[in-house]
Amino acid sequence: MGSVRTIAGFVVKELIQLWRDPKILSVLFIAPIVQIIVLGYAATTDIRKVELVVCDLDRSVASRELIDAFTASTYFDQVAAVPTQDDLDPWLDSGRARVAVTIPSGFAADREAGRTGRIQVLADGSDAMVGTLGLAYAQGVLRIAAEAAGARAPIELRPKVLYNPDLVSRYFMVPAVLALLIMIMAMMLASMALVREIELGTMEQLLVTPLTPSAVITGKLVPYAMVGVVEFVTGLLVVLFWFEVPLRGSFAVLALMTALFMICSLGLGLLVSTVSRTQQQAMMISTFVFLMPQIYLSGFVFPIQNMPRIFQLVTYAIPLRYFVTALRGIFLKGVGLDVLWPQALAMLGLAVIIFTVARLRYRRTLG
Repeated sequence: MGSVRTIAGFVVKELIQLWRDPKILSVLFIAPIVQIIVLGYAATTDIRKVELVVCDLDRSVASRELIDAFTASTYFDQVAAVPTQDDLDPWLDSGRARVAVTIPSGFAADREAGRTGRIQVLADGSDAMVGTLGLAYAQGVLRIAAEAAGARAPIELRPKVLYNPDLVSRYFMVPAVLALLIMIMAMMLASMALVREIELGTMEQLLVTPLTPSAVITGKLVPYAMVGVVEFVTGLLVVLFWFEVPLRGSFAVLALMTALFMICSLGLGLLVSTVSRTQQQAMMISTFVFLMPQIYLSGFVFPIQNMPRIFQLVTYAIPLRYFVTALRGIFLKGVGLDVLWPQALAMLGLAVIIFTVARLRYRRTLG
């Protein structure tokens, strides 16, 4: 009982120390909301209003209807109409247009005779995403235009997108941004927990107290875990009500996964603090050794299946990989632990390993 009371007093001391620093409070509670809002808009793969330049060599009713089909869609923004194909190159070269459409002479005549009407679509490949999506959008517009004209396509295509029918990128990017912010805040705060005591010269006082290393670690991390819970709830409200991302799964499963991930992040921060002697060192190690690799290798930005095999193996040791997968499954697919248990088990195992190593490091260097 006395040990619990001692740890509780240590936790209260840490909370008071946080409360007395207004700069830290602003970073903890205001910066995450601003970052979620900014990154929620910035981290998007939606591409709309692709710049389009048109060369209509047929100048018929059918060609004008086809051009209207392009401009009436939400995918293209016609920036110019040129008289010859040679005039298309300057628009594509300068980047003022990303897609060019040429309708050749005889287009209407071919359609009236029952022959396939052919057009040329050029896409700016310097931006692979815009170019690929521009071609895909163009194919969609052509298919719709052909169906509207009563033409029969050689292959009938009926696409269907599950979980996110409108392919709204914020639905799968914003939850991942929330995971990223939880990781950054938890790891950064925990990484400087013990280092701050060293810089202030109070570590020696901790070492001569009757507190065990486990009690010191608990007392240091519990306040930051409490802060992390507040940040998670606040960020979740932004995700649900500002960005209107649907939460189709169980909140209890979401809370469990978040708790496991937060424990992993706090453990990594504690591990960093045991190998650092200044807050600057802790910040650098956290950023370049742990944060950046997790961002790049977690599937948050780049698909894991596209990575070389060696890096795919490394991703199994990254907690963010499992949490991002879990978040997207809970938010968009509505799945539960019956599907996400491998992610939960992986984060639990990583948490045990990380805290074991950090505890041994703490005892050897400070205890």
